Order: sequence, then structure tokens, then C-alpha cells
Amino acid sequence: MKALIRPAVSLFVVLTAVTGVVYPLAVTGVAKAAFPNQAAGSLIVQDGKTVGSSLIGQNFTDPKYFWGRPSATSPMAYNGQGSGGSNLGPLNPALTDAVKGRVDALRAADPGNRAPVPVDLVTASASGLDPEISVAAAHYQVARIARLRGLAPEAVEGIVARHTQGRLFGLLGEPRVNVLDMNLELQRASAT
Repeated sequence: MKALIRPAVSLFVVLTAVTGVVYPLAVTGVAKAAFPNQAAGSLIVQDGKTVGSSLIGQNFTDPKYFWGRPSATSPMAYNGQGSGGSNLGPLNPALTDAVKGRVDALRAADPGNRAPVPVDLVTASASGLDPEISVAAAHYQVARIARLRGLAPEAVEGIVARHTQGRLFGLLGEPRVNVLDMNLELQRASAT
């Protein structure tokens, strides 16, 4: 029995050290060296204050700002510890009611806008943390933001254009815009 216990305990200690200490430290070191911004959380700092992350959405509800994709995380929106979708199927009445409520909120914030509402403004993603919206969703909100901020619609369109990111490697995904980045530029534009 002793002949079996000693190698088992030794193997346990070695594997714990390798997989629990050496490997995590090596991965963290490589990440910090190769991708320092991402390893630190892709934080956005303005005037010496952290205002958010470019990887996690924020709950903007003021009509003077771009609104992001809804979050299905709980107990609060954009909760990084509760990442996950609502898991409501397309025929679920709760999803239908939630989407209708979001469409109504968008229409109430901009009653003159009769354009079709982009789907990403009324449905949550699988993670519930998306920091980006489609270019169509950003364009949908331009007139409302320009009117409420007293800016020319062209100026707000320029913000959307400056923050539009293309497809990854020119092939993957769709063009998109980061909501926090646009809202920070809106604040700077309104302050001048």
C-alpha cells in the first residue's frame, strides 16, 4: 500500500504545482507581455478616471446617448459575473413582451422616427455583455441624439463613422460600433 500512496501523493503535488501555479503564472505573464491592454481588462480611462471597458457594455438609458444592446444578465444589466442570455425561445411570450417593451421605449424616446427598429436594439446577445451595436442601430439613433444635444445630424453621423469597425480580417462578423466610445465622444462634442 505504501508503494502506491507515495507516487500518488507525489504526482498530486507535482500536477498541482504545474497546473495550479506554474501554468497560470506563465499564461498571465505572456498575456501581460503580448497583450497588456487586454490583460488589464481593456479599460477606458478619461481624465485619470476609469469610465468603463471596451469589452463590456454599459446601461445607457438617457436619450441623449447611444443605447446599446439590451443585457439579460442578472441581478443587474451588464453584470460581468452573471454573463449569459435569457434563454427565451423565439415563441416564448416573455421574449415577445420584452421586445415589444423595448420597441415602445425606443419609439417613446424618438416619436418621429418611423424607421424599422434594428433587431440588436431590442434583443439581448448570448453573453448579455455586448459593448457594440450594429452600424444600422447607431444610425437609427442619430436623429434623436442630434436633436436632444443640439448638434447637427452630420456631426453625430461623423461620430458613428469614426467609430465604425469593419469585419475581422475583412471576412468575419459584421461592421459594428462601440457604444461607450461613441458616448464619450458625444460628451466631448457637447462640452465644446
